[in-house]
Amino acid sequence: MSAASPAVPAVPAVPAVPAVIECRGLTRWYGPVVGLADVTLEVPPGITGLLGPNGAGKTTFIRCVTGQLRPSRGEVRVLGGDPFANRRVLSRLGYCPDEDGLYEGLTATRLVTLLVRVHGFGGAEARRRADEALARVGLSAAAGRPVRTFSKGMRQRVKLAQALAHGPDLLVLDEPLTGTDPVVRKDLQDGIRAYAAGGGSVLVSSHVLHEVEALTSRVVVLLGGRLLAVGEVGELRALMEDIPHRIRVLCDRPRDLARALFSAADLQGLEILPDGIEARTRKPGTIFGALPRLVAETGVSVTEVRSEDVDLASVFAYLVR
Repeated sequence: MSAASPAVPAVPAVPAVPAVIECRGLTRWYGPVVGLADVTLEVPPGITGLLGPNGAGKTTFIRCVTGQLRPSRGEVRVLGGDPFANRRVLSRLGYCPDEDGLYEGLTATRLVTLLVRVHGFGGAEARRRADEALARVGLSAAAGRPVRTFSKGMRQRVKLAQALAHGPDLLVLDEPLTGTDPVVRKDLQDGIRAYAAGGGSVLVSSHVLHEVEALTSRVVVLLGGRLLAVGEVGELRALMEDIPHRIRVLCDRPRDLARALFSAADLQGLEILPDGIEARTRKPGTIFGALPRLVAETGVSVTEVRSEDVDLASVFAYLVR
């Protein structure tokens, strides 16, 4: 009688990470005007940028996500539920609107405390959370002043503090850095990144691309109410096979390097610059692979090699042109 084969241990399944926002055919119209048209997407945990030119549908999308608007057709689910008139979902959201709606006569402490109490916290706990949130955004020293005395940057800090104070799972930020100076902008960006590092998720809308790029490389792009693209910036650029990549090489003898590249790489174009060259190719790997050998053969001194169009601004420009 042969011995039984040892049982092979089962490999535990890796649980799928649920999306924080799910849209299926999300459509919203205002009479004859279409704000969103058949948007289907899933937004994973972490920080995601929401991009698009004016009139692209960003505000309508945010209002659907935050339960301010009900879809005309299709559905949106946030943290597993319908956000419209749903206290269970809305209590887990932190919302920082683009426009100010602050109570001007209240101090920052009183304002944030009252808004935390709306979420059901008692007075002492609400005050503790308000103080903690104001400290996180760097407003402790001014917390006792009326909001009407605050600068634009300070008002943005108050809005972020009230969005954070009740401990939400998802922050929805509509143009949170508008009108802020560089110091305030960096502080707010640091606060947003710290929140995400602690396990929170963020949907941040902005028309200033470098602000989004400083926070995340994952974007949702809307245009004319329709979903144009969603994913990591690098992945989106890789899918644009019909658009040549631009690679800039800064060097001391650009003409010599240009002649060598023409014979070694698959180019769609090449421009000689005063301080180097800019090559255009659909096969960037051939250039990056050939450069070390060509530099060694020609003796050209190279100071920098960079791709000119894998940043968010370039990808966005390609998408919406």
